[in-house]
Amino acid sequence: MSFVSITRLRLRSPFLLLPFMWHAMRSSNQIQKAQGFIKGKTLMEAKLTFWTMSIWNDELAMRAYRNTEAHKLAMPKLQFWCDEASVVHWELEDEIFPGWPQAHERMVKLGRLSKVKRPSLTHSLHQIATPHYPSKTERILLPKK
Repeated sequence: MSFVSITRLRLRSPFLLLPFMWHAMRSSNQIQKAQGFIKGKTLMEAKLTFWTMSIWNDELAMRAYRNTEAHKLAMPKLQFWCDEASVVHWELEDEIFPGWPQAHERMVKLGRLSKVKRPSLTHSLHQIATPHYPSKTERILLPKK
């Protein structure tokens, strides 16, 4: 049994891309060294939209990563940078990545919208756009030993 965490973020302005990418890079470096991290992937889409998927040994390992270091520093900024943000978690039978269609389906049915200061109409209506894949912007993350 493993645990998957999916996030979807949309930046509200291209001027926020550089600081967002700096924090994303630091968080990626952190996750690859995190205890209990199995693997992950990211998907960058048009309209400044970013999906993340990470698989963990368990929920406690994911929360330990989320609540420390670079990721903890980035999280409060997202409410100012994003006009759409959501998250969903669930347990997996194995360590195989769910497909992006399954991630989207779970996000729509079971996901939680994150607080953003300037929500888009889509966010306000609790709508989540389908990810576009396959994509050359998908990146795999593996643990660094």
